This record gives sequence, structure tokens and C-alpha cells, in this order.
Amino acid sequence: MKLVILDRDGTLNPLGEDYITSADEWTAVPGALEAIARLNHAGWHVVVATNQPGLGRGLFDVVALNAIHAKMHRQVAAVGGRIDAVFYCPHAADEECTCRKPAPGLLEQISDRYGVERHDVQVVGSCVAHLQAGAALGAQLHLVCTGQSAQLHPVGPLPAGLPPGLRVHASLGDFVDQLLPAVPATAPPLAATPLPAVGGLAS
Repeated sequence: MKLVILDRDGTLNPLGEDYITSADEWTAVPGALEAIARLNHAGWHVVVATNQPGLGRGLFDVVALNAIHAKMHRQVAAVGGRIDAVFYCPHAADEECTCRKPAPGLLEQISDRYGVERHDVQVVGSCVAHLQAGAALGAQLHLVCTGQSAQLHPVGPLPAGLPPGLRVHASLGDFVDQLLPAVPATAPPLAATPLPAVGGLAS
């Protein structure tokens, strides 16, 4: 199985000034959902791993979070894609759980659930914590320059705190462009060559 684990906030939806607390507030980063569909069509399974401390702080409830993710699923499906599942950590930072990124617990649950060797998992996101969790997992790491990393450039210097060995992409669509093999251009059809006339069959 081929597995990509995406971050949500800043990778699939733009970052706001505060938590997204309702489905009405959720919008997709342009091109992100189409990128998921391209992954699916190439045989990749896509799972989202997200910290949602607003649950632990009582800013929204599970019903609201499920509604947000239901909208996300519908919009992905509308462009021909599919997110297999959304795994989330509901804990606030001071709860010292093992699933809140940058701890790798959430990503370990995903790789174990899908039976994928951890070094084969592609971990893609725009925030340091997501990529640090991926590094602790032993996955292949990809930074996209959206969300928290929107000020970065794929060939520019990287800030401290990012794990070594990651690859940098302008967007989720650019990651997909580089992950998937290039489709060879279709050669134009050769012009038909008239067959020589044979005996009395010639006109």
C-alpha cells in the first residue's frame, strides 16, 4: 500500500487568526483537493493527521469537528478524490499526551492501522510539528510552502527546527508533481502511407 499522511491546517485549508470551529469556516487551499484526487488516481491512500486542541479547550465539540471533516470529505469527493480517514489529537498542549504532534503517536497509529512500513510513508505538511512527528516515525518528509511556511521558498534557506532530510515543495500540487512519474507526451499519429497497387485490385 502507498500511503501519504497530510497535515490539515495550512496544508488543506488556509490558516486563520483562530481555530476553525464550524463547517462554515472551512475552505480549501486552492488546488489542494485536486492534488489529493491525483494521488488517489495514482494508487495512493491519503490520511489526515491533525492536532485539534480546541476540543480540549472546549472551543468546539466533536459534533462540530465531524461536520468540518464531512464538508472536507464532500469537497474532495466532488473533484474525484478521497481521504481515507482523519486522525486527530483532541488534547491541549499541557495535557502531555503521546498523540499530539510533534510526538509521533498519531502517525504511528496510522501506519500501524494501514500496515505500511514507516520508512515508506510520505509525511507532508506545512508546520514544523507535523514534520517533526514524521521524522520521529522514520517517514519520508515533505514540506509544502503554504500555511505556516508560506513565507518560505522551495530553494531558499529553511528555519531552525525543521528536521534534516526533508524535501521542499511550493504547494501540495507541486509535491504531487514531483512524486508521481511524468506522463510521457503522446506522439502524434503517423500519417497513413498508401499501399502499393496490386494487380487488378488497383483502381
